[in-house]
Amino acid sequence: MKAVLSEVRAFAREEEGVALTEYLILLGLLIGGAILAVGAAGTNLSAAWTSWGTWWTTTVSAPPPAA
Repeated sequence: MKAVLSEVRAFAREEEGVALTEYLILLGLLIGGAILAVGAAGTNLSAAWTSWGTWWTTTVSAPPPAA
């Protein structure tokens, strides 16, 4: 039992695992933020493009066909 406790204490004192965990959490937050930003920008861009396309088709008429 003492061997198991000493292994657990040694693992708890090890700092390399903590740094890796912190980096993985940071990476997850960055990826999540990037996904949200791209999703929001994509939705806004789609709405703007649709609005512009509607304006273009209602305001600008096609040229008359060549005779």
